[in-house]
Amino acid sequence: MAYIYALISAIFAALTSILAKIGINDINSNLATAIRTTVVLVFSWIMVFLVGGQHDLGEISKKSMVFLVLSGLATGISWLAFYKALQMSDASKIVAIDKLSVVFTMIFAFLILGELASKKAIIGAILIGLGTLVMVL
Repeated sequence: MAYIYALISAIFAALTSILAKIGINDINSNLATAIRTTVVLVFSWIMVFLVGGQHDLGEISKKSMVFLVLSGLATGISWLAFYKALQMSDASKIVAIDKLSVVFTMIFAFLILGELASKKAIIGAILIGLGTLVMVL
């Protein structure tokens, strides 16, 4: 089931980039990011209340809260940079570079989370990096 959710995520991430590229033609990229973020915020809270997740708020540990806040800050920086880049260049090139996040995530997972760096994973990361290079040159 996780792979199905990951595939849905990839499809909607692709749509996000295309819709954003169309939407940011005549406005400041930071304003565009703020509008998008507001929509995500409202939609997320609607989902929390629809599934009854609000009852778990009091059970979040301080450690979890700190890391979720840091993750939110990282997301914000990522989105601001992505929208600025998207406004300045072709969506196909910017998204290719942005998807190097897969490689960076793998590296961080190996170094920080202690996940195994299998030969398959290393070869895959190299191929993603090379593919990105080919797409943007």
